[in-house]
Amino acid sequence: MSTAAAFTVDDVRLAPKVLLHDHLDGGLRPATVLELAREQGYDRLPADTAPDLARWFATAADSGSLERYLETFEHTVAVMQTAPALERVARECVADLHADGVVYAEVRFAPELHLERGLSLDEVVDAVLRGFAAGEAEAAGSGRPIIVGCLVTAMRHAARSREIAELAIRFRGRGVVGFDIAGAEAGNPPTRHLDAFEYLRGECARFTIHAGEAFGLPSIHEAIAFCGTDRLGHGVRVIDDIVLPAGAGPADASFDGAELGEIAAYVRDKRIPLELCPSSNVQTGAVGSLAEHPFNILAQLRFRVTVNTDNRLMSNTSMSREFIVLHEQFGYGWADFERFTVNAMKSAFLHFDERLRLIDEVIKPGFAVLMG
Repeated sequence: MSTAAAFTVDDVRLAPKVLLHDHLDGGLRPATVLELAREQGYDRLPADTAPDLARWFATAADSGSLERYLETFEHTVAVMQTAPALERVARECVADLHADGVVYAEVRFAPELHLERGLSLDEVVDAVLRGFAAGEAEAAGSGRPIIVGCLVTAMRHAARSREIAELAIRFRGRGVVGFDIAGAEAGNPPTRHLDAFEYLRGECARFTIHAGEAFGLPSIHEAIAFCGTDRLGHGVRVIDDIVLPAGAGPADASFDGAELGEIAAYVRDKRIPLELCPSSNVQTGAVGSLAEHPFNILAQLRFRVTVNTDNRLMSNTSMSREFIVLHEQFGYGWADFERFTVNAMKSAFLHFDERLRLIDEVIKPGFAVLMG
């Protein structure tokens, strides 16, 4: 861990960033939610100005409960039921990430949640991919490109995961780079969806699983041992399988002598990436506070940690703000952020040559400029 002078969100915005865990329906602009609601006749929004709506989302999500946190999506999903709305939201997502200095992102969403106005699953994905492509084209015109891949998500409480997995394969090579399951973990173990994961492995496809956020080690164990996940969505509760040295605290510079249980050791040994989302993890009650977040423990123990936003609207955050949060809590500097960014790029659902190109030609040169 490097010791760094204080820097601001504006400073961090200059850094090339890689984002692996970001929900499309959790990152809408408040003004867009209002405009789409008016266009579609949706009259259930809890506020009628963009600032008030932004505050409502942040406050409602800050409950300490994953289930309560997920309720806020009722309003964003409600206004994402037409092809033009989906395309607009996707295009604006790319623009917002690009403005924040993101150079590669994987953005996920659940197509099955966007069928209320008659769209088919394929039409939903087509609309989102058009939006991503339009956003990428706009960014390329600025001279600073961004690449955005799509993860299609199945809801773990539903029974459409095999269908959504087949959807991911239909759109592979056309913008979809992987598959995910999401939703409340308690009572909905990932092993309910083994058919989908076996199908994906048979197709040599990549997937991640929301696990170890609210439900702890059993969720992580099932995701890695039975489902064969490539990454862990959150995975923060892997800390429950680590015994720290007596007196050790989350902000320490070393955790020599820590004892890893079998699950934690397997995750580290296999270099399974952790899609950690510091602000969101506090909001959902996965950890008690930012000061208690095990990010630094896992980083110092050389797990493959990555920094992510989860839901930019609900958490009132961005990649730059997440970096600042970690800087303020643990004293991280540019060298640390370069390591976390390279971790993320190594873990992306992108072919090896493209990952290597972005590391060598974009990420490392970008951080070299910042480090002087």
